[in-house]
Amino acid sequence: MTDVVKFEKQGAIGVITIDSPPANAISFAVKKGLNDYFQACLEDHECKAIVLTGGGRMFVAGADISEFGQTTPEGVPELEDIITNFELSPKPIVAAINGFALGGGMELAMGCHYRLIAPTASVGQPEVNLGFIPGGGGTQRLPRLVGVEMALEMIVRGNPIDAEKALAAGAVDEIVDGDLIARAVEFAEERADSGEAPRQTGQLTEKVSDVDPKIFDDWREKIAPKSRNMEAPFECINAIEASTKLDIVEGIAFEREIFVRLMATNEAKSMRHMFFAEREVAKIPDVPRDTAQQEIKKAAIIGSGTMGGGIAMNFANAGIPVVVVDVAQDALDAGLKKVKDNYAGSVSRGRISQDKMDECVSLISGTTDYADLGDADIVIEAVFEDMSLKKKIFAELDNVCKPEAILASNTSSLDINEIATATNRPDRVCGTHFFSPANVMKLMENVRTDKSSKETIATIMSLAKKLRKTGVLVGVGDGFVGNRMLHIAARIAEFMLEEGALPEQVDKVIYDFGFPMGPFVMSDLAGVDVRYLIRQEQKKLYADRRQSVIIDRLYETGRYGQKTNAGWYKYEDGSRKAIPDSFMEDLIVKTSAELGFERRSFSDDEILETYLYSIINTGAKVLEEGLAIRSSDIDVVWHYGYGFPRYWGGPMFYADLIGLPKIYEKVIELHERYGAWCEPSNLLKSLAEEGKGFKDFSPA
Repeated sequence: MTDVVKFEKQGAIGVITIDSPPANAISFAVKKGLNDYFQACLEDHECKAIVLTGGGRMFVAGADISEFGQTTPEGVPELEDIITNFELSPKPIVAAINGFALGGGMELAMGCHYRLIAPTASVGQPEVNLGFIPGGGGTQRLPRLVGVEMALEMIVRGNPIDAEKALAAGAVDEIVDGDLIARAVEFAEERADSGEAPRQTGQLTEKVSDVDPKIFDDWREKIAPKSRNMEAPFECINAIEASTKLDIVEGIAFEREIFVRLMATNEAKSMRHMFFAEREVAKIPDVPRDTAQQEIKKAAIIGSGTMGGGIAMNFANAGIPVVVVDVAQDALDAGLKKVKDNYAGSVSRGRISQDKMDECVSLISGTTDYADLGDADIVIEAVFEDMSLKKKIFAELDNVCKPEAILASNTSSLDINEIATATNRPDRVCGTHFFSPANVMKLMENVRTDKSSKETIATIMSLAKKLRKTGVLVGVGDGFVGNRMLHIAARIAEFMLEEGALPEQVDKVIYDFGFPMGPFVMSDLAGVDVRYLIRQEQKKLYADRRQSVIIDRLYETGRYGQKTNAGWYKYEDGSRKAIPDSFMEDLIVKTSAELGFERRSFSDDEILETYLYSIINTGAKVLEEGLAIRSSDIDVVWHYGYGFPRYWGGPMFYADLIGLPKIYEKVIELHERYGAWCEPSNLLKSLAEEGKGFKDFSPA
């Protein structure tokens, strides 16, 4: 027996409780405990039935992912065998679902004969989010309980459902408002005394019979745009389709074959990496978990533009009152109107209720007077990128805000150490870099200055969670982490145009790799003028390096992207569809001639490697300089901030998959062609020569 599984007898009913907090994950120890107590109950002639539940607030949140790939210890059965044994048990087994029943936890519950659920609990099969399919019979039993359409929704999308939906669909038998265990014990006795054979989920056929096969083709077509380059979502469909054609034994064998194969793919390895990276990112080595945090009861935002309004919405959505500041009343009114319109749009699309909109709008106020910020706990500056302006604002905030208030900047690249010098509280100055649109994007790049206190760091990392953002702590440097890497890659992409490529070719390669858009479509979306102004600032920092001329030539035409209906591409009738433009091609060819380049062809592989390896090499420099704590933090930044495909695990994990020696060799070539922009990182060089990966790096 094990300590992570508890057992007690309540009359003639054996109650097995999985007690392995916080998630009650199905580990080797849990599997052994489950099997041992189950066998003991079968052998106990006085035990009429079994209740299975979870300790704490979870039923079972899934399998223990940290044990994936490890050899199962002797004497520990596989989960699918435990589930099958439960289903074939002559004694009734009742699952008392007290909290999340996800993945293997839901499969375990479906192996039981009956399921009771607490009103606050949820059930689901989210394995697709880890790059594989359910492997304990989930694709075969769930359709038998809830029907094919609901099973597709739950397994292919990976979204759990609440207790009411679970009852309506047939996933559970009863919602228990009061004492769940007491009712489950009573229910188990009723079933044991009924004289009826326990109901086996695998033998239910009504909901998987006579299913129109068109539903599966429709789902394949429906998920294709967002599931490109992925296997798992489509294999989920294949396995669910098999449940309509095969009996339970054959179906589970079919499912298992797919599960085992997918578990070994780069897709699954990458998505498991992201799962752990997202949890690791909150751990700050020099900031203990019990560090005191400042309570954020009220916030203020300086600037009512698109970013300022979006940031304000995050606070309102979290139930935190927020005041938006602008110097001009007309600009403030326009900004607040846009915020209200954004909420109204969400209501019209059914994403939020009118009541929720009214509640959020009521939490957002406006002012043109800095004196109104005296009770704010955090003030976030979100004006345009001008150092002198930001320092002036911070000096004024320092005078009007209470001493303990945190002063933060939403700058995407400026030196926050310098901004902090304008105040008498450098320990309470930091960066909170939201990504645009701020009310949608999940990333929050939190920037610690040289003097940011541990309390300030702990507070902004905690704030990210309250705002439902993924907060990543980074250091002060040109572009911090994400933009430092992006700006160099964007520049290299422009160099490729000058040498022979075209925007549509580069963008297609990057899109086909899995990004939501290529660098030139992204430039048009953000604004060619924005990219130009950023480069002008960087020219001062890197005056001795090759500079992109094509961006200058494009800027001179007044084509600033979607906002002017033309940039790298043309956009007709206000559409966001990027259309290749002969004008742009002529301009690129003319610029190549001006620079003395004889245009050459670029293969797709060369474009991909040039773009991605420049990102990876810069990421290695970011690690060297201590701007990121871990390579996995960079992966999180790039996934949530720039859409790096989850199934490749982020740029640094992708580099480890490819192998650093190959990348280092290519970066040497890029260095010869593009100079200091691609100078090989010392870290990349040393890891490649030692046969290691970025996963092996830890700062001294």
